[in-house]
Amino acid sequence: MASCSMASAACGFALSSSVTPTAAAPRTNMASLPSKNNSSRLVVRASEEAAPAAPPPPAAKPPPIGPKRGTKVKILRKESYWYKGVGSVVAVDQDPKTRYPVVVRFNKVNYANVSTNNYALDEIAEV
Repeated sequence: MASCSMASAACGFALSSSVTPTAAAPRTNMASLPSKNNSSRLVVRASEEAAPAAPPPPAAKPPPIGPKRGTKVKILRKESYWYKGVGSVVAVDQDPKTRYPVVVRFNKVNYANVSTNNYALDEIAEV
């Protein structure tokens, strides 16, 4: 098995500049300088000609879904305990895939001692 050190392997490589730099890529300068103990030293310097590209502007947020927090809403779901009742919006889930995104809190509790429920956007009307 042959052994090879990195210093002797580095001496055998040749550098060629067959690649032409583009406007977007920064230009680099390479030079090979001899040192005291007959080994080559590679120096690489990058020029600061190209300024870093500005990041693209962030995408505009979509408009919010549903009523704002704290809005009074009337319940239109017929099978609900609070049908035709009025409650206040606690939170609205902004994910368009959510089936019942609006959480409504009421002053009176139902038979299970619960005072909040989730509703779809078409099951509520702002008062």
